[in-house]
Amino acid sequence: MARFFVAPEELNGPQILLTGENAQHARVLRLKAGEEVLACDGQGMECLCTVESVSAGEVILGVLERRSSRNEAAVKVSIYMAFPKADKLEHVIQKATELGAYEIVAFPSGRCISRPDDKSLKKKLERWQKIAASAAEQSGRGVIPEVIALPSFTAALERAGKADKALMFYENEHATTLRMALESGSFETVSLLTGPEGGLEEKEVEQARNAGLQVCTLGSRILRCETAPLCALSAVMYAAGEF
Repeated sequence: MARFFVAPEELNGPQILLTGENAQHARVLRLKAGEEVLACDGQGMECLCTVESVSAGEVILGVLERRSSRNEAAVKVSIYMAFPKADKLEHVIQKATELGAYEIVAFPSGRCISRPDDKSLKKKLERWQKIAASAAEQSGRGVIPEVIALPSFTAALERAGKADKALMFYENEHATTLRMALESGSFETVSLLTGPEGGLEEKEVEQARNAGLQVCTLGSRILRCETAPLCALSAVMYAAGEF
């Protein structure tokens, strides 16, 4: 079933008007009067609709049912990733959205090579949010994950530490596995924090411990910075019964 994201206030009335890119997408899909589609606000609410009319530049939908999205995970998982080089974060945003991440948070750390300034970061955030929206639409999500950039490693630790289960992954940790961390108590919110290409510095790991994050290993193999968060996210979703 075709899915369209609209502003939250547009779900309130008996009809929804699709214009711009949504109308163009509807024409590409060759939607016809009588077909059923979903209109979502990107925040967890959706409307089951029927196409009432299709014309140049707009499509009118009639609302049949309002409901909470049926495709969202019961656990809210936040990905915290140190700024990587090139377009690696774009890949993580797309795949993490498909896997059910609640939000993706980028931050600088000691060994980050990429350090976008305020001007370039604003443009990147706009692009990253569009990638999340596109991936949410493609994968049938009812929520578009928010993409956030924090100013410091300390800010990332403070924010990540508020989750029920706050985890950081470090290649030199050997005692605590992700499985062990997930089996120790229930959780509704999870933070997964990973480093950049060069990994995290030892002092950063100690800082994370002091901030309340549990340091874990993802196994004996060294994972690329773009692989680690997706691996951890998949494991959490499996543990939560989403797979």
